[in-house]
Amino acid sequence: MSDPAASRSRLRPSGGYRDLRSFQTATIVYDATVAFCERFIDPRSRLVDQMVQAARSGRQNIAEGSRASATSSQTELRLVNVARASLDELLLDYEDFLRQRGHRQWAKEDPEAQAVRAVGRRTAGHPSDPSDPSDYSPWLDHADPAVRANTLICLIHQTNYLLDQQIRALEAQFVEGGGYSEQLAAARIAHRTKNRSDSSNQSDNPTAPTCRLCGQPMALRTAKKGPNAGSPFWGCSGYPECRAIQSV
Repeated sequence: MSDPAASRSRLRPSGGYRDLRSFQTATIVYDATVAFCERFIDPRSRLVDQMVQAARSGRQNIAEGSRASATSSQTELRLVNVARASLDELLLDYEDFLRQRGHRQWAKEDPEAQAVRAVGRRTAGHPSDPSDPSDYSPWLDHADPAVRANTLICLIHQTNYLLDQQIRALEAQFVEGGGYSEQLAAARIAHRTKNRSDSSNQSDNPTAPTCRLCGQPMALRTAKKGPNAGSPFWGCSGYPECRAIQSV
């Protein structure tokens, strides 16, 4: 019977998403979007569901990606990209709200935008302290919907910036080694390659050539069907990942 502790030791740490700044800011965006839609958008409009679901997807996929990190870097990377895309969709909804109602969208250098961004920079300097929604209450509790929408645009940009940093780090991590499932797949390929190489070396076959596509040693095989049935040929030992063949 396998040791559960030993199994856990093979997994990368996962979870911990509540400590991620991206998750904390995405949570503020989600809660503020629910409040915004309840107050300023007709509840019969499909836009309410679309905006709330986009905000929720941004938050939830950050959490799901973090939970998946132990077993698959590829899954984590995909989910974080989904979160990023959902927040981009929400960003457009807020920009549309301002434009269609004749409200001004804050420019990056506007004093209002800089004040909101300053809160994010201040809290980011203390990573041990979680982001506090009350830090943004002067804007997110404002009676003017344009102030709230502009503030949420700033917060979405901040979250997307953090997610972009996460994505770059995850891409590098995936290329370097991947998660548990990617490492298992690599070990499986290496094991199959070794077995095929050992089998070839034990026979009187000529020295196996190197695959011209992936560089792995090729294994001597016999065609089972087709016009060349029964004839030997070299096939890549990395099959089915690599399907290169060549004649003997």
